[in-house]
Amino acid sequence: MPEREELQRRTTELLRRLVQFNTVNPPGNETQAAEALRAYLARSGVASDLLAQTPERANLVARLPGGDGPSLLLMAHTDTVLADPEEWARDPWSGDLVDGEIWGRGALDMKGHVAAVAVAFASLAREGVRPAGDVVLALTSDEEVGAEPIGMSWLVANHPDAVRTDFAVNEGGGERYVLGGRALYLCAVGEKATAPFELRLHGRAGHASDPHAADNALLRAAPVLEALGRLGFEPTLIPEVRAFLEETVGEVPPVEEALERARALDPLAAQLIAPLLSATLSPTMIEASRKRNVIPGACTITVDCRLLPGQPREEVEALLRAGVPGDWELEWIESECVGGTRSPIETPLWRALEAWVAQTEPGARLVPIACGGFTDSHYVRSALGTTAYGFFPIRAMAPDLVARLVHGADERIAVDDLELAVDLYRRLATISLE
Repeated sequence: MPEREELQRRTTELLRRLVQFNTVNPPGNETQAAEALRAYLARSGVASDLLAQTPERANLVARLPGGDGPSLLLMAHTDTVLADPEEWARDPWSGDLVDGEIWGRGALDMKGHVAAVAVAFASLAREGVRPAGDVVLALTSDEEVGAEPIGMSWLVANHPDAVRTDFAVNEGGGERYVLGGRALYLCAVGEKATAPFELRLHGRAGHASDPHAADNALLRAAPVLEALGRLGFEPTLIPEVRAFLEETVGEVPPVEEALERARALDPLAAQLIAPLLSATLSPTMIEASRKRNVIPGACTITVDCRLLPGQPREEVEALLRAGVPGDWELEWIESECVGGTRSPIETPLWRALEAWVAQTEPGARLVPIACGGFTDSHYVRSALGTTAYGFFPIRAMAPDLVARLVHGADERIAVDDLELAVDLYRRLATISLE
C-alpha cells in the first residue's frame, strides 16, 4: 500500500489545482476541471470518458474493472456556488495552503471530495488492484443548480450503464460529532425533497405619485409573509431520525419530546434533527415593481419548500389554503418534487462504513441521518436503484465550523481530512460489499 503521506501530497496538489478552476454555477464551465482530472488519471494508466450534454459542462466517468461482486460508484460534483472575493480573507480561487488547510471555493463542497476519490481511484489502478466488483468514478457537473439535465440527471437518463452500480458513496455526511461524550460519524442515508413554489398576489398598477388611484400588490404581501412565518407542519419521526435518536439518546421518544430530548443531550443534536421533523417553508425572494415610480399591480413571493421523504406536496397546498389569508395564486416552480429518496440502513455498504469507523477511531459509532438539502444521490437511487450514502469523513474541523464554511466565506478544508478520505475510499473499493 502506498504511504499515506504520499497520497496526502497527491490529494493536496490535485485539490489546489481544482480550486483554481472557477467552476461557479452558473455558468459552471466544469469541462476545464474534467479535463484536468482526465489528465491526472491518465498518468496512472486510467482511461476516462468525458460525457457532455453541453461541451463546456462535461462529466467524467472512469471504470476500474473487477470481479462478479457488487459494484461501487464513487461520485462527486465539480461545480461550486458563487464566492464574493470582498467577503473572503483570501482569494476564493487561490488554493492557498495555510497551516494545514487548503482555502478556496469548493474545498469542502465538494472539490476536496473530488480530489480524494480521484486519488484513491488512481492509486488502485497504479497498484493493479482488481476489486471484487467494478468500481466506477463519476465526477459530474451542475449539482449546485440542476435546473437543466446536464450532470448526473443527464447521465442516468442518457448513459445509465456508465454509472449503474449496486452501491454509491456521495456527499451529505461524514462529519464527526461528540454528543453526550461519544464520538459519532454521521452517514446520510436519505434526503428531503425540494418543492419550491410561488405565491402571486394581484392588485392594480398606477403612478407612485397617486397611491389612492392604485391597489398596491406589494402591500398585500405583508400579511402573507407573516402567515408563512407562522405556518408549521405536524412533526413526525422519519426512520432516519428514529435511528439517530435511538443511537444518541438511547431510545425513540414521543415526537413531541424529540427536539427537547436531543437538546438536553447537546444543542448540536437538536440542530441536526430540527429540519428533519417536518416539511419546511422559507420565503426567500419577492418581486414587484421594477420602477421606483410605478405602483406594482402584481407581486410574486418565492418560497423554498422542503418535504420529508415520501411526503406529497398536496399537504403543502392544504396548509397554505387553511393558513394564508387573502387572494393569491399558487404555482409550483417544478413539475414535480425532486429528491425525497432514501436507501436502507442495513446493507453491506453500511457495515463496511461501520467497520472503517471502528477501525479508524475505536469507540466511535456510525449514525444515520437524512440530508435537509438535495444531492445527486437522488438520481442514482430513483433511476438506477442504487443504494447511495453520503459520507466524506471530516474529523479535524469542528462540524459547526464546517456548516458555516460550506457555501460561505473563507471555505477551507484540512489536509488531514483529505488523507482520511482517501484511506476510506481505498478501503471501500478493495473489499467485497456482500
